Amino acid sequence: MDAFDRFWQWANKPLESHLTIPAELHHAVMELTPEDRRDRAALNQAAARVPDPER
Repeated sequence: MDAFDRFWQWANKPLESHLTIPAELHHAVMELTPEDRRDRAALNQAAARVPDPER
């Protein structure tokens, strides 16, 4: 699962879900334009610039 899938799985989760994503990933995605958030390559490129604390 890449950052694009991970973000959109989190963004579309049910309200009662406890699914989380790292704050760094959220911040990187939120810096993108709404159009770029729907672009897999752009989102993954932005996410690649920040360290993933789960790795």
